[in-house]
Amino acid sequence: MAEALPAPFDRPDRGFNNLEGWSWVSTYGGIYLQCDLLQEFEHGFFTRQWQGRGPAELVGYVSAGVSVHRPQQIHSAEVLPASQASATPWPEADGLVSDGAGQSLWVCGADCTPVLMADPSSGRVAACHAGWRGVAGGILAQAIELLEAAGSRRSQLLVALGPAVGGANYQVEHQVSVQLGDLGQLQAAGALLPDPEEGRDRLDIRLAAALQLRNLGLEAGQISHCPLCTVAEAELFHSWRRDQVKAVQWSAIVSQGP
Repeated sequence: MAEALPAPFDRPDRGFNNLEGWSWVSTYGGIYLQCDLLQEFEHGFFTRQWQGRGPAELVGYVSAGVSVHRPQQIHSAEVLPASQASATPWPEADGLVSDGAGQSLWVCGADCTPVLMADPSSGRVAACHAGWRGVAGGILAQAIELLEAAGSRRSQLLVALGPAVGGANYQVEHQVSVQLGDLGQLQAAGALLPDPEEGRDRLDIRLAAALQLRNLGLEAGQISHCPLCTVAEAELFHSWRRDQVKAVQWSAIVSQGP
C-alpha cells in the first residue's frame, strides 16, 4: 500500500509528500515511487536507497513469482520482446515489450527518463530507458508499435515518465535539441529553455518525451510525468550530471497478459 514518505525524506519544504499523481511505497528495504496512472499494474521507480541491489533482488519488492527481464543499455532506440532478455549476456537494447504474462521488465538510469507503459485491456507492458538519444531515435514509437503489433491500441495505453534530470539542470548543445523535433513545439511544451551560453540550450527530457508521445497520438490524460529532478534531489536519486559517478536506480513494471 502506498504510504507517506518516511523520515529522513519527509521534507515538507521539498514537497516530497505532495506529488500529484504519484505515491510512495515504504517497505522494510527502502522506498520507491509508483504512478497513480498505473495503479492496476505492479510497478516501481526505485531510489538511491536501493544502491547495490539489482533486478534479481528488487523484483521481490514489486511482485512475487515473476520472471526478470532486462537489457544491456547502450543509449539506443532498440526495443526487444522481453523473452529475448531473460538471461545473461543481456542483449543490447534500451527498451523491452512484454510477450508473456508474469514478466517483470527492468530499465535503469541516473538522469535519463525511465518510461513505463501499460495496456489495461490486455495486460501488456513496456519499459524504456529514454535519454536524448533514445527519444531522438524514436524509442517510444518503437515500443508503441511493438505493443500494437501484439494487439494493443495506442488509445488505451497509459504511460508513466519517472524521475529524470529537469530542464534547469540539463545543459545540451543546440545540435542535440534540433534532433528532438520541432523547436517551437519543444519551447511551447516547456521542454526547451534558453541557456546563457551561446550554442547551448536547457533541455527537459521528460517533457520532450511527453511531447513526442502526444505527437504519436496519445492524449494528455494517458501520460503522467514525475516532477522530481534527479540532479536536484541528491537525497533521493543518483545523478551522473551531478556526481560523475556510475550509479543507477532501477524501474520496473510487471505484465498481466501476453
